[in-house]
Amino acid sequence: MFSGIVTAVLLVLFLIGTVWAYSPRRKREFESAAQLPLDDDNRADAAQETGR
Repeated sequence: MFSGIVTAVLLVLFLIGTVWAYSPRRKREFESAAQLPLDDDNRADAAQETGR
């Protein structure tokens, strides 16, 4: 009985997290976060070209 309740609670939490992650309001934030490694590479290349 207890394991069934825990399973149901975890399933609900998983579904809430999935809906949160794929909500359209979060898209812009996730896209900017996805670009961070590329931005760092571009900054490092520019600093290397200028001798910094």
